[in-house]
Amino acid sequence: MRLAPIDPQTRMTDTFKALLLEQHPDGPMATLRTLKLDDLPAGDVLLRVHYSGLNYKDGMILQGQGNLVREYPHVPGIDLAGTVLESADPRVRPGEAVVLTGHRVGETHWGGYAERARVQGEWLIPQPASYSARQAMAAGTAGFTAMLAIQALEEHGLQPEAGEVLVTGASGGVGSIAVRLLARLGYTVTAVTGRPENAEYLHQLGAQHIVPRGELAETPPKPMLRERWAGCVDTVGGDMLAHVLAGMNYGSSVAACGLAGGPQLKTTVLPFLLRGINLLGIDSVLCPGERRRAAWERLAELLPGDDLDAITTEIDLEELPHYGEQILAGQIRGRTVVRVDPADAGGS
Repeated sequence: MRLAPIDPQTRMTDTFKALLLEQHPDGPMATLRTLKLDDLPAGDVLLRVHYSGLNYKDGMILQGQGNLVREYPHVPGIDLAGTVLESADPRVRPGEAVVLTGHRVGETHWGGYAERARVQGEWLIPQPASYSARQAMAAGTAGFTAMLAIQALEEHGLQPEAGEVLVTGASGGVGSIAVRLLARLGYTVTAVTGRPENAEYLHQLGAQHIVPRGELAETPPKPMLRERWAGCVDTVGGDMLAHVLAGMNYGSSVAACGLAGGPQLKTTVLPFLLRGINLLGIDSVLCPGERRRAAWERLAELLPGDDLDAITTEIDLEELPHYGEQILAGQIRGRTVVRVDPADAGGS
């Protein structure tokens, strides 16, 4: 496959900086390395990566958890925003600003923690015109997932007048953006957090009520509890999801999009049979292209770049191992973007 090149000056160099994961006896270790373009995996589009993001899954990969990466050496980073340098895909032109989330990039295919990436053109969508590359990654996988979750709840009948909508793990990336989006759409938002010091932050995002994590952290004492929630965006899973399911309103839905509390679900069928509730699985990885683009367009309409800037921390590639540990420990608030190669990154 032949890549259609642009001006050689745009390519700049055949070497680039990357955070490389290599397997060691004690597990994978991340090191900042200088690589060559020939080291990149196969793909029909070459990108200059400006920004990436830090997500819970990235933390797992950096720590060698979940068996998400099978082959080393590996460049992690499950999302990226960049500029097309070369393309053999007629749908993608050199010079275009693009975003990539999902498609197992950063897991089975080298990802965004490098100044260059080679990917498939079909994985790319245009960077929203209202976002810089930095803002696109402040939204990133987290914002895209939150938007998919809210749209799934709406498709199953959720409306603002239905009552309180719960967001678990509300201080994290998906949770923070879900709170903001729901508030923008006119919903009454109740945020769950294990850090009382984040209450003011969550109120500023639009949460009207705060529930301490401890109230929902254990499996419920009974299969069904008092009806409390008209809908839920759940980023936690595990025992908290089981507790939430027991307290959902009749005919309501939970959009499940995370497993920070574990993948196991200890519940019964009673809430589903006696209250007709729905458990909706949210997949942002292999989401079809048309639905993916529509979700990004709506996300950019509802969530201005200034809102994203207010909840974003920026770090460098070399800081990723430390921040990867923090996100797994639940110590990250809002969104963390990774400055990879920000020059000429669309106002970033």
